[in-house]
Amino acid sequence: MYSDDDPYLADVRRVCLGLPDAVEIESWGRPTFRAGPKGKIFAIFSGDDAHPYGLVFKPEELEEREALMADGRFYVPAYYGPSGWLALDLTAAEPDWDEVGELVTGSYRQVALKRQVKALEAI
Repeated sequence: MYSDDDPYLADVRRVCLGLPDAVEIESWGRPTFRAGPKGKIFAIFSGDDAHPYGLVFKPEELEEREALMADGRFYVPAYYGPSGWLALDLTAAEPDWDEVGELVTGSYRQVALKRQVKALEAI
């Protein structure tokens, strides 16, 4: 379902794996990024027919989710959307990797252990 040379995947990995104790684990045929080897998922490199390359994440606040949904680059992903997750269509515009980093970091904070959050704040 993906290839290591997919566009954007190297940058997604750089952003996600730059967080404390973050690991990549393939699940459902896609790279998932977790807060530690037994940790919870905070991001998924995904895609579908309408959005071939996307990054699924969970916004920190309801207000943030609503604001992001007003931006055409974001969409509600299948399966994850009902739980509050969103996806960024990486092909909709040239990705702003600083923005991607902020979105991923917010998602990470929701699942990270206290020591991981402390390590993140020390960066």
